[in-house]
Amino acid sequence: MNGFGIYVHWPFCTAKCPYCDFNSHVRTKIDESGWLDAIVRELEWTAQLQGADRPIVETIFFGGGTPSLMQGSSVARTLDTIARLWRTANDVEVTLESNPASADAARFRDYRVAGVNRLSLGVQALNDKDLKILGRLHNVAEAKTALGLAMTTFDRVSLDLIYARPNQTVAQWRAELAEALAFGTDHLSLYQLTIEPATPFFALHKSGALQIPDEDLAAELFETTQEMTQAAGRPAYEISNHARPGSEARHNLLYWRYGSYAGVGPGAHGRLDLNGSRVATQTAKLPERWREAVCRAGHGMVERAQIAPADAAREHLLMNLRLAEGIDLESYRARWGTSPDKARMATLIADGLLRLDGDRLIATPRGRLLLNSVIAALVG
Repeated sequence: MNGFGIYVHWPFCTAKCPYCDFNSHVRTKIDESGWLDAIVRELEWTAQLQGADRPIVETIFFGGGTPSLMQGSSVARTLDTIARLWRTANDVEVTLESNPASADAARFRDYRVAGVNRLSLGVQALNDKDLKILGRLHNVAEAKTALGLAMTTFDRVSLDLIYARPNQTVAQWRAELAEALAFGTDHLSLYQLTIEPATPFFALHKSGALQIPDEDLAAELFETTQEMTQAAGRPAYEISNHARPGSEARHNLLYWRYGSYAGVGPGAHGRLDLNGSRVATQTAKLPERWREAVCRAGHGMVERAQIAPADAAREHLLMNLRLAEGIDLESYRARWGTSPDKARMATLIADGLLRLDGDRLIATPRGRLLLNSVIAALVG
């Protein structure tokens, strides 16, 4: 239900950013052909797990790490394998995340020829001082060059930025976001900087050496983001994602609408529908351990657990309320045989945090600002 996609994780980076808690690893030498052999084997194993009646692949996403460190031939081999094992939609969306530091015209052309039709460019900041603080390897000039190459090569391009950075003011963010919107990409991912445990930023923040905007300023930055993107015709369709209508990232919509997806590569998560059950999967995080397992067993999966229907229904609610479209309660009831608690829902509606539009439950602008608390109050 709600579509099927495949996520391919390329875990390698040239350097680890100090705010990043993703499953990314710095390696000086990479046997790319050998790693691709393992990805192909795990794709084959996943297809076999799904059986003969496999769903149609509607979206494919290369994430990381830094997938733009891959050769075009590696991306082509991955996509050829998927096409061999599954039927793919005629308009399948194929996204690849790119770092400006590893962008070049020939590489982008190779990705396009391989079948990539959407590029997500991790610019993160539009001033050199903050790029250095964030540990990025590119400067603003390189980012703009990479963005120009992307926009001349791919029909669809997403620009990623991080806000609520150390010492950032609303005026500074307004100017930076106005510049970003002027580039004309059809999609922007605008993430608020969060301090994650076990990152260098966490230790610096704890010691007081790193100051980030307080709650009130962060809320003002969020509201500024919503106001400016709405005015520019790229409203938020999810908390951190903005697009021209019709240009939303279909792969991400698949997650938030609680579709099913296979996760392949080190540390990849998946949600599969197998024999009438919702199944959570996860592969080994350490790349070498994952590859060793694939060589031995055909896959690197360390978790394959059936999700109880009540838990799956809760996950669905958590994901769907992130979307501006909200959740269709009739479809939700038909899928899970349950509904959100009416008393809790009524309280949140009375408090101006949720609203009903027919049978669709939607977070209000204030509710979106407090979404984690809203969801916790709704599901208990």
